[in-house]
Amino acid sequence: MNAPRRILLVDDTPEIAELLSFALRDHGYDVVTTGYTVTLGERVVAERADALVLDCSAFDMSESLFDMVRNEPAHADLPVVIISDTPEEADASLQARQADRVLLIPKPFTGAQVARALDQLLSVAPSTEKPVSRS
Repeated sequence: MNAPRRILLVDDTPEIAELLSFALRDHGYDVVTTGYTVTLGERVVAERADALVLDCSAFDMSESLFDMVRNEPAHADLPVVIISDTPEEADASLQARQADRVLLIPKPFTGAQVARALDQLLSVAPSTEKPVSRS
């Protein structure tokens, strides 16, 4: 049996992070949470994350964290789920970056939606992944 995939969940609301963590664990993921941090790239490495979930109250916070992670060659293709209350803005921003291995989930969302997005991202090889899409 394979070890569960490790997810690094970044959420600036501790209560939401806790609820989403429970939901993702129920779907078989190993979840580590953190708040907004400028050392996210280091956390990705330290936690040996297989994927990243970004749920920040302002999209520009998620956007800066996304750039921080993706600008590091070691995790430039890390699968990322972004949860956003401004999905049109987020979609346009990610399209402009030609971001791949990213799924965007609009708020309100469920833990099951995030789990399905992670399942999809983690089951597709980087070279065959479609660019940004909404889950």
